[in-house]
Amino acid sequence: MTRPNLLKRKLRGNDEGQVTIDYLMGITIFIVALFFIFQYSAGLFTPFQSNSDEVTLVADRVATSITEKEISAGDIRTPNLIDGNKTNDYFDNKLSSGYYTEIEDLGLRGEYHRYDLNVTLENSTQMLKMAGEPLPLSNNIGQTKRVVLIEDTVTGETETAILSVRVW
Repeated sequence: MTRPNLLKRKLRGNDEGQVTIDYLMGITIFIVALFFIFQYSAGLFTPFQSNSDEVTLVADRVATSITEKEISAGDIRTPNLIDGNKTNDYFDNKLSSGYYTEIEDLGLRGEYHRYDLNVTLENSTQMLKMAGEPLPLSNNIGQTKRVVLIEDTVTGETETAILSVRVW
């Protein structure tokens, strides 16, 4: 071998074609694939019976229906203004004595899903009204609270209260 061929061979170095950027890209793709595998497998172990979001949406729909249709004072400009007499009648008659009829009217008894209901009306100092089933100790409970104004139809005065609707 002549001297120029030896020098040419030394300068050429490694002819495998792998450089640092190749290793970096390979490791990056591997880590991203591993990340997606862990993300996917974590979703596999989530229990399918968890329906807390669904129950909360049902509670919100029921709270809207009760506030704006059943016990509303009829003022379009104030959707959370409720009539005191309608409220008393609703809690005493519809929710207490006609509970099963009312939950069917609200759409809580269907062919596939059956929900129970508890409705509470309270002001800043005390509980004003409560009706429906007692709350269970261990179940997914969806709850919605609405701030309402109770209007006394005789005097026209209003009182602020919180309407809590719980569905399970």
